[in-house]
Amino acid sequence: MTEPRLSPRPTYDLVLAVFCGLLLISNVSATKLIEFGGSAEIGGFPVLPIITDGGAFLFPLTYVLGDVLAEVYGLAKARRAIWTGFVLAALMSLTFAIVAAAPPASDWPNNDAWGAVLGFVPRIVLASLAGYLAGQFLNAVVLVWIRERFGPGRLWVRLVGSTIVGEFADTLVFCLIAFGPLGAFLGGGSLDLPTLANYTLVGFVYKVLVEVIFLPVTYRVIAWIRRREGIEVAS
Repeated sequence: MTEPRLSPRPTYDLVLAVFCGLLLISNVSATKLIEFGGSAEIGGFPVLPIITDGGAFLFPLTYVLGDVLAEVYGLAKARRAIWTGFVLAALMSLTFAIVAAAPPASDWPNNDAWGAVLGFVPRIVLASLAGYLAGQFLNAVVLVWIRERFGPGRLWVRLVGSTIVGEFADTLVFCLIAFGPLGAFLGGGSLDLPTLANYTLVGFVYKVLVEVIFLPVTYRVIAWIRRREGIEVAS
């Protein structure tokens, strides 16, 4: 009996695994709000402190890998990665909610602390999943559309342009549901408009800057995967 032949190019699976891992780590990290700087206003609009969350450290890299997936493998496989990440994130949130609701052992004193960090409230879960779907799908669609419309040249235009659209949608949807009026029906208050605008703008600008800073790395990763997969760039 012959042994089954393994795929000589499992690179897609590797990128998919890293993509999903970064997404899940970011979702857990996002439970902590972070504040930098003192207090300052310009024309009544608060520019300091800078308000963000722990997901800001790794979540922008999911867009870098989303660009890699769409650019190298096309829209169909990018969609598969996005849906895989969505299902895993939803499963993680559901599991944490069930564990938080389960009765703790009588001698375990950390139940309240555990629930406060990992027992995601429905509002945050809905905001995270809705923002993720809107942003990642727009990111992939815009990147592929630019490529089909203008050709394979000027890769940086596709990478940055798709990220601007995707991150704007992601950040806006998440902030409006998690801390704004769109999620009020799930309970909890909303940030005042200037603070919400600060939070949204800071998150959007920061994520786009990460994409720009990582452009040299993204170029090299795309080139490496294409060589490994034997994919040639169409002229």
